[in-house]
Amino acid sequence: MSTTKLAWGVGVATVSPNDAVLDVFFRKLGWGEVAPDEFLSSLPEAHTDPRRGVGIVPVNVSVDTSAAPRDATDAYLRLHLMSHRLALPNSLNLDGIFGLLANVAWTSLGAVPIDQIDEVTFNLRRRGEHLTIHGVDKFPRMTDYVVPSGVRIADASRVRLGAHLAPGTTVMHEGFCNFNAGTLGTSMVEGRISAGVIVDDGSDIGGGASIMGTLSGGGKEVIRVGKRCLLGANSGLGISLGDDCIIEAGLYVTGGTLVKLPDATIVKARQLSGANNLLFLRNSQTGAVEASQRTGSWGGLNSALHKN
Repeated sequence: MSTTKLAWGVGVATVSPNDAVLDVFFRKLGWGEVAPDEFLSSLPEAHTDPRRGVGIVPVNVSVDTSAAPRDATDAYLRLHLMSHRLALPNSLNLDGIFGLLANVAWTSLGAVPIDQIDEVTFNLRRRGEHLTIHGVDKFPRMTDYVVPSGVRIADASRVRLGAHLAPGTTVMHEGFCNFNAGTLGTSMVEGRISAGVIVDDGSDIGGGASIMGTLSGGGKEVIRVGKRCLLGANSGLGISLGDDCIIEAGLYVTGGTLVKLPDATIVKARQLSGANNLLFLRNSQTGAVEASQRTGSWGGLNSALHKN
């Protein structure tokens, strides 16, 4: 039986003078072998944007998302699929994606090649125009490409294209969500959701909290936060949580953290990964990290804040 999973997309690409794809905006996309004919008529003719000195090129592509991405256009389609909520985090093959994406100056006019940014800025200044540079990175802001329904994002620069935000999600000013990561239901995000991390319905990632991802030393283990969990302010998480768990504010629990159980047994936190109804805290007298079974509710999310 075939394990391929085909997706298509039609849109426009920004191409540098040396034919490097800087970004791709997909107007229509979906699952299947080819794009329906009715979407092809919206594609423009190839032309040049003289302000940025880049080409604008029509794109009509089909990809096998079970195989590694072939090029930047393929990679951008996969990022769009996740932000359009057509694919969940960790469900697409993203092997080698960093090597396929160009490092780009993301500006108020769109993508600009880094080696041309001084020239573009000067040419605009000569005409009395101003160019804002939002960042220099391989991944753009999600909201410049996809604005999912039912979400609030206080600072758009804190959510990368490729993030999956479910309806009811609120990302506050200091919250962050990387690509290939996100939420599955109503959630409050005031901390960091790193690449590969999934946060389930009803959970609150407190201010300054951080969840380990699968990039740069994070390993291959995918961390998942269950339903109705609370990560206190400035806490950290390096294991998965089941449902109805709490991590005390300021406590960082990694896989190797030694945790004292109610029967005085000492275990590494990774042995508790994925368990339900746990409270993790640091004993303020002994300094030991302790875990205990909990019941009841921590109060849950304020529903008025998530009617987006």
